[in-house]
Amino acid sequence: MSLTLFLFVGFVAILLLGLGWALWQPQERRKRESDPPSLEDGGQRHLTYLPQVRQALASADYDFLSKRTSRDVQRQVRRERRGVVLAYLAALRGDFENLLRMAKMIAVLSPEVAAVYEFDRLRLTAKFAWQHQMIRWKLLAGIAPVPQLDGLSDLVSGLSVRMEAAMKELGERAAAAAELPSSMNRRGMNAV
Repeated sequence: MSLTLFLFVGFVAILLLGLGWALWQPQERRKRESDPPSLEDGGQRHLTYLPQVRQALASADYDFLSKRTSRDVQRQVRRERRGVVLAYLAALRGDFENLLRMAKMIAVLSPEVAAVYEFDRLRLTAKFAWQHQMIRWKLLAGIAPVPQLDGLSDLVSGLSVRMEAAMKELGERAAAAAELPSSMNRRGMNAV
């Protein structure tokens, strides 16, 4: 009887810890969510640092270090580079979340948004979350997942391109809508 109670309490404690971890928001993430996304960023900030992240994960660097430095220095370099890549992943997640917020704004402004687009956004979110977590786990396990990191970056870049195209289309529609009443007034017609 006490074993059953112990297992139940342990299960509840694990669930509460999982809930706390899911609801916990680091200060940087709260700040990012409170700031409106800049339209100038366009979700492409991560591309600036991708070559450096690839270099940090390159096996040639580790081979060079293994020939010239002690094991302690090698471990420290691996730990620091892992931290850099984890920070890059966090920034990539921030870019993705900003793009999703922008997609929601575009969906509100565009009357033609169908449930298919909403489902596509949900699918992309699930795909990003899965790939992001897998890369994170591989990094923490000491594996350098460069191809998967490139794929995740491409996913965010593709979403960014789609958002830019959607914003351009909305801008063109707004310009055409503004032009219609203007052309009617030039002809002496009333738009109402």
